[in-house]
Amino acid sequence: MGGWAGETELDVQIIHAVAPDAHIIVMTSPVDETQGTIGLPEFLKLEQYAVAHHLGQIFSQSFVASEATLADSAGQKLVKSFSDFYRQITTQQGFTVVSGSGDNGATDWANIAATRLSPNPTVNFPADVPWVTAVGGTTLRNTPPGYNESAWSGSGGGMSKFFTEPDFQKSMPSTLQSQLAGQRGLPDIAGDANPVTAMINYIFGHWNQIGGTSASTPFWAGIVAIANQMAGHPLGFINPGLYKLAASQNAQKDFRDITSGNNEVNDGNIHVKGFQAVQGWDAVTGWGSPQASQLIPDLIAAMK
Repeated sequence: MGGWAGETELDVQIIHAVAPDAHIIVMTSPVDETQGTIGLPEFLKLEQYAVAHHLGQIFSQSFVASEATLADSAGQKLVKSFSDFYRQITTQQGFTVVSGSGDNGATDWANIAATRLSPNPTVNFPADVPWVTAVGGTTLRNTPPGYNESAWSGSGGGMSKFFTEPDFQKSMPSTLQSQLAGQRGLPDIAGDANPVTAMINYIFGHWNQIGGTSASTPFWAGIVAIANQMAGHPLGFINPGLYKLAASQNAQKDFRDITSGNNEVNDGNIHVKGFQAVQGWDAVTGWGSPQASQLIPDLIAAMK
């Protein structure tokens, strides 16, 4: 895809396609995305700068770091710094933060070099932070006269080892509560992320089809931008509103519930059972993909 230049093009083009009049600001770091704590402090500085200089109200984040690489004391300290920052800006300053849940299914990297997958269920930061809206992935196929959507096998998801269950998830049914076991479950929602079925992008003089939750995340950022415009103000922390809608009688009009597929991992010697997409919330696609024309006005109403 051309490294981070391609990643940047992907994110910007998808946001622009969904919300053409949105003002998009690209922030660049002197370091690449990394596992562990090497690059993340620079990312936090960028986001603090964006808030201090009023550059926008939505963060679309496609970077991830496996919880397995942030379990030491330095990692935990950095995770707390991000979490405190996100809590402040989403609940007090009207920001919305959307982050991809990852592209390695029910696990992710076990080492900082990102060369070895963990043999255990693992989720990703910052999607695991409760103040962040975690975006998973689907496979969207054109099957005339309509479309068929299933879970993408690469969609990151599971239960966080770092964060306990947030209040907005405590209203979910008892069957899901036993699965969460008191921990933050992710993703919250999803969108097309399969590289075979994802959006077409024009990069480096050619049309390319690129996927991953790096595609579904800016897709949702564009939807939130439209919602902010329609509301006449930033919606801020949208997770409680999303879960309120999912529990309502209009849930099927707001979300396309994904009930087939899974994020099981079978990669060489690494076998992680993963999770199945089922009716309602699941740890592959969350509540599903958006029925945007209905979801946006309903979300605005739910946030009042």
